[in-house]
Amino acid sequence: MNARSTLHWCVRRELWENRYLYRVPLGAAALVLFASTIHVAMTLPNRIASLPALDPARQQTAISMPFSMAASVVFLVTYIVGAFYSLDALYGERRDRSILFWKSLPVSDRTTVLSKAAIPLVVLPLFIFAIALTTQLVLLLLSTAILAVNGTSPVLLWTRLPLVRMTLVMVYGLVVHALWHAPVYAWLLLVSGWARRVPILWALLPVAAVSLVARLALGSTNFCDLVQYRLMGTLHVAFDFQGRHGVVPMVTPVRFLATPGLWLGLLVAAALLAAAVRLRRDREPI
Repeated sequence: MNARSTLHWCVRRELWENRYLYRVPLGAAALVLFASTIHVAMTLPNRIASLPALDPARQQTAISMPFSMAASVVFLVTYIVGAFYSLDALYGERRDRSILFWKSLPVSDRTTVLSKAAIPLVVLPLFIFAIALTTQLVLLLLSTAILAVNGTSPVLLWTRLPLVRMTLVMVYGLVVHALWHAPVYAWLLLVSGWARRVPILWALLPVAAVSLVARLALGSTNFCDLVQYRLMGTLHVAFDFQGRHGVVPMVTPVRFLATPGLWLGLLVAAALLAAAVRLRRDREPI
């Protein structure tokens, strides 16, 4: 079995063993769809009736908001799932001692760590896209049915909703967030492979400690600003909210690719993953 096939089966193994990776986002999407349907049923007919009095940009905002919010909630839930998965990915197999079994198989530590890193960086973004797009399409059909029941034409809904543009921005957003947050997930994987107890504390406490020491001893918030930049920086370097159309922002891929923080972050992520591979090779079960 070649390396690509081995990596593929390792990724599938992660999905088999951690079914919450898709169950939680699906549950969140169902809940969001239920709440959005109630909101649309209560407000959409009146909103459609008031659209002709608004300018085109505000019309698009009024129509797009429920669809954008539904996708955003699914994104947020799935990112949280990816973070908790990364914290448990290497720690869990040491805790339940299954690492002894997996190390007996002809699978390298590098392949194992890469398969675990692929979950939040590749698999979950693909899964988010499928869930979010399906949620939006179902919401669109339900909205159309609600308008029909109320005797309102759905023409404005279909013509003012920028579904194609929203979909393209969604794909772009998932790619840039995966690249930008790669060092965050790599750090969580490294802590997962190192910690003997409560990995979430070991992941957060060093960051909080360095921020506190820098603030009290040096009067500097640079480290705290750096952490915030890494967590939220894509909103500023990959999108232009000033030139947005409705609630769909403009994308700035050239600015994103030209940002030094992107490439430095990827280098840090590679170093952290290499350290995680070394840790998995040397660490014993808990």
